[in-house]
Amino acid sequence: MKTQTFSIPLNTGDQVSAVLTTPEDPAVLHDQGIVIAHGAANDMNNDLIRAVAQGLSEQGVACLRFNFLYRELGKNSVDPEHRLVHAWQEAVACLQTHTECTGYIAMGKSLGARIAAQATAAGDLSPDSLIFLGYPLHAPGKKEMLRDAPLRQINRPMLFFEGTRDPFCDLDQLESVFATLTNRPELTVIDKGNHSFDLPKSDGRPMTDIYRTIVDRCTDWIKASPNF
Repeated sequence: MKTQTFSIPLNTGDQVSAVLTTPEDPAVLHDQGIVIAHGAANDMNNDLIRAVAQGLSEQGVACLRFNFLYRELGKNSVDPEHRLVHAWQEAVACLQTHTECTGYIAMGKSLGARIAAQATAAGDLSPDSLIFLGYPLHAPGKKEMLRDAPLRQINRPMLFFEGTRDPFCDLDQLESVFATLTNRPELTVIDKGNHSFDLPKSDGRPMTDIYRTIVDRCTDWIKASPNF
């Protein structure tokens, strides 16, 4: 696996960091790359994001993970939505500039997933498909206020990973949303996982097993896609 680091310029005059991982042998590079956005309380070096990016690159997929500007600057307050979307767009451009990938998959963790969905629904991103690592369907304790509108406007394949202990996503409600969609989204449930798929200490499974499960499922799903 090869690793490259980049500074992505934004229209604010700032730059954000990105890491591109690619297979060692360019001959096995998949035509679709993956751009990965982090969650609100972490960054591109989050254990989950790094493990998934590296694992998928070992399977032949170029993966570019990047920081949103507020995390790059060490801040906790999330950027305005238009800046989050702009960072997404520039990260996609970075992948396209530095690889021979002809298409891309938008992958996001929580905040990154929500912005990817909203931007795709609005036509600001044009991924071949989307993968959500913990889609925040609702705020904790506010199950009546669903963030499902973007999902209803996306006509591309979608793969969801959700934990059974995730306070941001009631699985019954997610299944109800799925029943109204025409693009047949797929769901992989992480038993006992929370919003970051972390497990109770009593469970005993190492997180590396969870990360491997996610990588393997993504790999199978990508290979089964018509774009493979």
